[in-house]
Amino acid sequence: MNFISQSIPEVFLIEPVIHKDIRGYFVETFKQALFDEAIGYKVSFVQDNESKSISRGVLRGLHFQSYPHTQGKLVRVISGKVLDVAVDIRRNSKTFGQHVAIDLSEENKKQLFIPRGFAHGFVVLSDSATISYKVDAYYAAKHNEGIAYNDPDINIDWGFSESKIILSEADKNYPTLANSDKLL
Repeated sequence: MNFISQSIPEVFLIEPVIHKDIRGYFVETFKQALFDEAIGYKVSFVQDNESKSISRGVLRGLHFQSYPHTQGKLVRVISGKVLDVAVDIRRNSKTFGQHVAIDLSEENKKQLFIPRGFAHGFVVLSDSATISYKVDAYYAAKHNEGIAYNDPDINIDWGFSESKIILSEADKNYPTLANSDKLL
């Protein structure tokens, strides 16, 4: 595995080694010792999650859990293709409000590590997509928060016009970064 620090240094793109032959392929998606060495500290994942989106343009996010239930995530795509986004929501960070956007797909098998202190979202670029992600803290419904996906201060290019984006009711109503009182 190759760990590539992004424009926000705490966010890592992870490129796997894919072993292919006439039978198909094999890929190692996680190895604790390599992971800890690459990111510089020990992360203990406690829960695996999976979501399926059944249409191009489905946008989920930008989600995070507020203190004390913040979560780090390791995200990968099982089927389809997404634009995966991490936004720094740490008020005292020099990269506050900046984001990283990476194409993840079943073909490239890349993963994105999003540490605690970031909001996360993705938009489906294929006809459907199945996403799998590990988290390092359990889901806490009372601490489930979000930031507006279309916040002009963050300025994410999702690759779709507003009329083509499909959102949940909750995702339509999140505050902007400037108006959120739940940031870390």
